[in-house]
Amino acid sequence: MKTTIHRSETRGHADHGWLNTYHTFSFANYHDPERMGFGVLRVLNDDEVSAGMGFATHGHSNMEIISIPLEGDLEHKDSMGNTTVIKQGDVQVMSAGSGIQHSEKNKNSDKKVKFLQIWVLPNKANAEPRYDQISLKEADLANRFHQIVSPHSDDSGVWIHQNAWFHLGNFEKGRTGSYRFKDASNGLYVFVLEGELTVDEVNLGRRDGLGVWDTDTVDFTFKEASKVLLMEVPMAN
Repeated sequence: MKTTIHRSETRGHADHGWLNTYHTFSFANYHDPERMGFGVLRVLNDDEVSAGMGFATHGHSNMEIISIPLEGDLEHKDSMGNTTVIKQGDVQVMSAGSGIQHSEKNKNSDKKVKFLQIWVLPNKANAEPRYDQISLKEADLANRFHQIVSPHSDDSGVWIHQNAWFHLGNFEKGRTGSYRFKDASNGLYVFVLEGELTVDEVNLGRRDGLGVWDTDTVDFTFKEASKVLLMEVPMAN
């Protein structure tokens, strides 16, 4: 087994006033040649947007973009005609493909919105742009890893153009768990949203990240009540 660890305090940080953001991997003005991603996982941003503010309309192409709200309400608009609001418990995917314009704004004028912005390199270039979202039930995440992203449109969750699987789980203190890779050639990136846990004897805390590869199973022990995001991705595109 091989691992790489990214402690919360080592992430890139930018405070633009309306946007307070932390970058696990190189993004915008934060550049670290040793932190250019984990396999095809290119961006993992931990964003907090002030009331009534947001990202104005801008374009993307050939990127799979997943948004996971952690608090508040995020309004999405795009050039395909979609206007939606996602909140905690929802997962949004946008396949930018051959090109798409979109905006993401805090729907509320009286509170912040917090969300994860995740970019994955696709395995298909210039695909037709696509948007989708799902709503999760708390019971689905209780003491288990629940699939939220996959490569297949007929699986649970949303799907992307990549041989990747994402899972979310909420675990009680003292619980244990394991994750078995869908594809043994992939790597797994563990991101701790809340809590404290060990991953094969590596201690992780809130907003720590751990990449694991060259193995087929990863074991977890939850030292505190924890919320964890798992991202299984190819190590090369």
